Amino acid sequence: MTDLPRKAITRTAKLAALPLGFAGRATWGLGKRIGGRPAEMVAREVQQRTAEQMFKVLGELKGGAMKLGQAMSVFESALPEEIARPYRAALTKLQEAAPPMPSRTVHTALEERLGPDWPELFQEFDDKPAAAASIGQVHRAVWHDGRVVAVKVQYPGAGEALLSDLNQLSRFARVLGPLVPGLDVKPLIAELRERVAEELDYELEAASQRAHAEEYAQDTEIVVPEVVHQSDQILITEWMEGIPLSEVIAEGTQEQRDRAGQLLARFLFSGASRTGLLHADPHPGNFRLLTGDVPDGPPERWKLGVLDFGSVNRLPEGLPEPIGIALRMALQGDAMGVYELMRGEGFVKPTIEMDPDDLLDFLLPMLEPAQADAFVFDRQWLRSQAARVADRHSPVYELGNQLNLPPAYLLIHRVTLSTIGVLCQLGATVRLRDELEAWVPGFAEGLEPEDGVEEGAEAKAEEGAGTGEGSEAEVDAGTEEATEAGEAAGTGETAKAEEGAGTREAAAEAAQGAEEKSEAAETSA
Repeated sequence: MTDLPRKAITRTAKLAALPLGFAGRATWGLGKRIGGRPAEMVAREVQQRTAEQMFKVLGELKGGAMKLGQAMSVFESALPEEIARPYRAALTKLQEAAPPMPSRTVHTALEERLGPDWPELFQEFDDKPAAAASIGQVHRAVWHDGRVVAVKVQYPGAGEALLSDLNQLSRFARVLGPLVPGLDVKPLIAELRERVAEELDYELEAASQRAHAEEYAQDTEIVVPEVVHQSDQILITEWMEGIPLSEVIAEGTQEQRDRAGQLLARFLFSGASRTGLLHADPHPGNFRLLTGDVPDGPPERWKLGVLDFGSVNRLPEGLPEPIGIALRMALQGDAMGVYELMRGEGFVKPTIEMDPDDLLDFLLPMLEPAQADAFVFDRQWLRSQAARVADRHSPVYELGNQLNLPPAYLLIHRVTLSTIGVLCQLGATVRLRDELEAWVPGFAEGLEPEDGVEEGAEAKAEEGAGTGEGSEAEVDAGTEEATEAGEAAGTGETAKAEEGAGTREAAAEAAQGAEEKSEAAETSA
């Protein structure tokens, strides 16, 4: 790899090989089935070969192709283990590295942006990149004042490549989608395309990183490197040591997994409240576990380092209050209140009619992590949810297709799903409810410790029996809250948008039992 492939015809040809290759493997699979091999075994082999080719091509092309690969890689936990295992390493590689551009290209970029005397700005500069990602690569260096820094250099032609790749990939969404059951690839590509200009603007990225660095400067748990220098297509920040989250996922201790997971959830929910910005690229390559001078613990002294602020969602008022209200009402079993909020916010279109109880059943499973004092995020939980959402014969699938995701919540939805995917990769035990109560507006208000799905389900059962005074009171109260919330009515949305569409199954479980709830919560993937 000598340079970022820039010619549209070259990139298009490589991307076009994906569906062509899929078609060839499908033909190969048919032949194998005719030859007597079990269809399920053949299907797994076809999926595995397709995935291996896809991630190889996406990694080589960088640009929008690799960005899609990174976005999809966080959902690896949703794949069946026999499919995920063979190319998990390839997914991890996408998060941390890609074929680098040659030194001469890097030096030319530095000279153009920092001037012909750019070497004098550094005491040292390592030509070998420390990391290479979708639109730029990072070099370790020592700034002229002695600080160790990370120098991010944007690939020449990155903007053109990003748009070209994403436009091309959108045509193949139906081919790529089945690789991760339950993930709708086309909206993901559309959302990535809309954010291209912002990610290419290092001035905006520097401003976002400065805002976070200032806010978290005195924080004892979250660390954000300071910006040292910024110019067009060059961003220099303080260097951060630490264990990449991908390494924690691959071989970390349970203490490391749990601590990293808790802090990741804390950063996700606290960032918007504290800075008015939501970090919108939560793949493992952008996080470090900092064990400092206590590598063996105690874990309470370990910190989370956060990198790459090129993609953020601007939320000046923090996370929308409807999210917290919807979560609370769903936990309280207020089906009618959630339904009216979602309809008012646009998650249920005026032309669609659905049973409020069915809607609540659809949403509750993903809320299982918010019901427990501590919840174990694992791959099996996510896989069962993904399989459930992808089952076209399930009523859950049909109900999910009737819901709408308002544009204002699209990025929040993707970030939440991605974070859940990473937590499941970690296999972390997380006190998610603590973070919701601390940082999500509208969630803690009026939510007593004893409130929960069980009570809501009980009230619904009483109402069905004709003794529903209490349940009616709850519904009325929820409706009243919805009126007071006004536009906030979209609250219910969060359960669907934030925790992931597909959440529904555990709802039924909430009323019945814990085993199915475990499956349901994964729907969000």
